[in-house]
Amino acid sequence: MRTSAQELFEAGVHIGHQRKRWNPKTRPYIFDHRNGITIINLVKTCEQIEKACEVAKNIVAGGGDVWFVGTKIQARDVTREGAISVDMPFCINRWLGGTLTNFQTIERSLNKYKKFLTLEESGEIAKMYKKEAAAIRRKMNRMHNSFEGFMQIEEPPEALFVTDIMHEHIAVAEAKKVGIPVFAIVDTNSDPTLVDYPVMCNDDSAKAIRMILGLFLEGIQEGIVIRGERKSSRKKLLSTDDMVKIVPEVAMSKEIVDEISTNLSAETLNAGNEEQLKGG
Repeated sequence: MRTSAQELFEAGVHIGHQRKRWNPKTRPYIFDHRNGITIINLVKTCEQIEKACEVAKNIVAGGGDVWFVGTKIQARDVTREGAISVDMPFCINRWLGGTLTNFQTIERSLNKYKKFLTLEESGEIAKMYKKEAAAIRRKMNRMHNSFEGFMQIEEPPEALFVTDIMHEHIAVAEAKKVGIPVFAIVDTNSDPTLVDYPVMCNDDSAKAIRMILGLFLEGIQEGIVIRGERKSSRKKLLSTDDMVKIVPEVAMSKEIVDEISTNLSAETLNAGNEEQLKGG
């Protein structure tokens, strides 16, 4: 990941909230207060996003998934596109309370939604009474809002990426409770100490969010490439180990066959000699 303060400036990443909404805990990352607006220090933001990308790359390279959470209007489309591009789960409509702290219950609800989808595809719902079918479709609409980006999940994530920690405070709190690291876009009105890897940025601008998310996705993509290479290496190593095990067995079998053949030939020869002596 390579970026510069100038590129972040052009995307509007530096524009914070009004000074009266400033959170003093963001002081280390603030450049100045001008005309009543807090200005973010983009040099610090560059350092933060580089660190976040490196950690995320290692998590994904190790086989973990990062869930993307962005339910505010400015972040929805950007979050969906970004998560789909790296084949990661995402939440853009509504974060269900207990998604991390009560994962088994969420998983059961997701399986129920998948069952409804199967019934819809097979035409079974169309055969039901109108009231019953309508009730099921209403449930499916609600479930779609909750599970749109979670259709392929099988286990909790290794980390979260959140676009606004105040808007997604429930997701952040759950991640902290279960010990999952959080990468987050943090504006000047928020507390950066609530997350593990804050990235100071204007979280009200879709352009600024897209910029930071794009850089973060580069780190994710690098991790995916490394993960694929490791899988290929393991497959090659497994193939080599299998050959080492198989070759001695084949050699041993050949030796045994040769020994048996030699013994049989000797026995046959002896038997023939005995018959000749008797005949003589």
